[in-house]
Amino acid sequence: MAPEDKTTDEDMPDFSDVKSGASSTAPVEQVYQTYVVAKGDSLSKIAKRFYDSAGEWRRIFEANKDVLKDPDKIFPGQKLKIPEKG
Repeated sequence: MAPEDKTTDEDMPDFSDVKSGASSTAPVEQVYQTYVVAKGDSLSKIAKRFYDSAGEWRRIFEANKDVLKDPDKIFPGQKLKIPEKG
């Protein structure tokens, strides 16, 4: 190594305050259960069963917008994704 190629500590960037760890901008994968709609069910009844609150029906509706167009129109035998309680 030629003398002019030598580097000193003063030439190096200071990373002493850098903390280790990982982060990601990737979306978190949602965990679902599958529920088969029974006769007499409504999203409110299903929400009460899974979340102890009928008012949580929107969580189920939002998770199933690919198969539900109207929250009042579900039918027996239909498979719904139930988001994890949280």
